[in-house]
Amino acid sequence: MPSKPVAAAPAGALPYATGLHRLLSRLMDIRPAEAAIVGWAGLYIFCLMSSYYVLRPVRDTLGVEGGVENLQWLFTGTLVVMIAINPFYAALVKRFPSRLFIPVVYLFFVGNIALFAALMHTSSHEVLVWVGRAFFIWTSVFNLFVVSVFWALMVDLFDSGQGKRLFGALSAAATVGATLGSTIAATLARVVSTAGLLTIAGALLLIAIICVARILRLAQRVPRLDHVDIREQAVGGGILSGLTHAVRSPYLLNIGLYILLYTITSTFLYFQQATIARDYFSSTASRTAFFASIDLIVNVLTLVAQLFLTSRVLRRFGVAAAAAFLPVLTVVGFTIFAAVPTMIVLVAFQVLRRVGNFGLAKPTRELLFTVIPREDKYKAKNVLDTVVYRLGDQAGSWSYALLGMAGLGAAGVAIAAIPIALLWVGNGIWLGRRHDKLVAQLRNETS
Repeated sequence: MPSKPVAAAPAGALPYATGLHRLLSRLMDIRPAEAAIVGWAGLYIFCLMSSYYVLRPVRDTLGVEGGVENLQWLFTGTLVVMIAINPFYAALVKRFPSRLFIPVVYLFFVGNIALFAALMHTSSHEVLVWVGRAFFIWTSVFNLFVVSVFWALMVDLFDSGQGKRLFGALSAAATVGATLGSTIAATLARVVSTAGLLTIAGALLLIAIICVARILRLAQRVPRLDHVDIREQAVGGGILSGLTHAVRSPYLLNIGLYILLYTITSTFLYFQQATIARDYFSSTASRTAFFASIDLIVNVLTLVAQLFLTSRVLRRFGVAAAAAFLPVLTVVGFTIFAAVPTMIVLVAFQVLRRVGNFGLAKPTRELLFTVIPREDKYKAKNVLDTVVYRLGDQAGSWSYALLGMAGLGAAGVAIAAIPIALLWVGNGIWLGRRHDKLVAQLRNETS
């Protein structure tokens, strides 16, 4: 469908927007009237990802200290908590407009961070083990929820055509934020307490709330084809409609399958990485630095891909090819690892796969949501991004444990993952083609 018309920037802001456009247009196609809203959206996701990547190595370290053999139980707890809080989120979306429910969600998580910081500062070692397990579960819920809310707002603001141009830029801002968060964690892990790292993460989340308010004010000047004021009009619908719509729609169901297959294969790799960290590093600080260093390498490489490849690949090769890229890479990676199951191969595979995900698969997956009804963008999308994502973690973690009980080593697990990845290839191609058909239908309806 045609891109939504974007209102011209106010006279006083036009020189800034034009100057910013000259800079950004050298890397990606951001048009002058879009520069302000994309800039605030970029700062928004920058702060979210910085916050999470400060927390991530702390989560991974506490997860290992709680016992690698217990990780599948932590994934189970994460799924249970995710299912439990989803109806409360759906109730907020149903009743309140985005200018209210988005800040409420983020303030809730800021309060949680403050509570964990206090507990980690005052708890004894025995209590800290259980606090660490709770923190592992909470962080695994936090990162999906806050990012899902961001992308729900973006697919509500922009259509598919704009998404192909702009989502690479927003993903690049996310990567810069993640790089900063990883750098903070890797640099300060040995000299700042865990409570101190959590305080930094909470402050970054507060900045994200300010960005939300600014974006929604700018959105009032962007005419929409559906004439909806997203700042003031609540989404409405039922509390359980996110789940029911996701189950009834073949398109949404296949997006859920895409996410499920991605998370199952990711969990296999995560457990292998956790085992390596346990065997190769003896101290908590060295493990935290190891996890943060991998994050830093991934984020630098991802930024290059997002700045120079994401939008170009989407526009030149199409959504189907972009959606199938990561599954194909996964097939190749597991095949090589099955033949050469070494630490170097695993780390290289993990790095390349995460770059492929954040650089191309993730923006493509968000693009798929631009063609669905507004209610589904906030409710069904959140169910898929959170509950289905963690269901994949659950399936992957327990499958990994069962494969281990069956006597399969690293190579055997890799061989078992190859058919899953092949199914994922076909699923990605189908989704890309269906997306293009829905875009054509919407174009015909609005022409």
